[in-house]
Amino acid sequence: MPKRPVLGPQQRRTNPLIWCFAFICAIVATIIIVAGIVVFVAYLAIRPKVPLLYVHAARLDNYAYSQAGVLSVRLIINVKAENHNLKAHASFYATKLVLGLGHNRLNIAQLVADPFDVKKNTTKELNYVVESYPIPLGKQEQDETQQWLTKNQTMPFYVKGISRTRWRVGPLGSVKFWVHINCDIWLPINNTAVFPHCSKKSH
Repeated sequence: MPKRPVLGPQQRRTNPLIWCFAFICAIVATIIIVAGIVVFVAYLAIRPKVPLLYVHAARLDNYAYSQAGVLSVRLIINVKAENHNLKAHASFYATKLVLGLGHNRLNIAQLVADPFDVKKNTTKELNYVVESYPIPLGKQEQDETQQWLTKNQTMPFYVKGISRTRWRVGPLGSVKFWVHINCDIWLPINNTAVFPHCSKKSH
């Protein structure tokens, strides 16, 4: 009887399971490539921009400083939220800012806001009127305050804090960022409004 042919290493048939696995991998790779192209095209079409939150204007409306070294102030702070996305509304929430005085970071008040929305390609303003309680100052702070009022005719304030932003970018889904404010403002004591250019960071 003729002998059965023996297949060498180069003649062995591929296992059907391997073909099936390769086919599945090819389908998955195609889906990933197509999805990547769709996301890229959507990004180019929408060009998403991170919403901004910053101090737009500030004014020292009134102040009182006694010989006992007790200071009280009244300020008007205007915070502006901007959404430059042409095709997406933006939401701001968990907004917590701190208003303070001087280089020693003496906190005066907390500025908070309920969650709010900013429509596409629009802005929204948050107006705060802050009137502090009488603030007893230490010796160094008293000396600095005297210098600010008599020599510089200005007082240094700061606004710092964070806010959470969320907006939907078409097929890219929902995008979230933390927005940070860190703004030093020198306010004249003659009620002149100042429009600071503050640093804004997001991640």
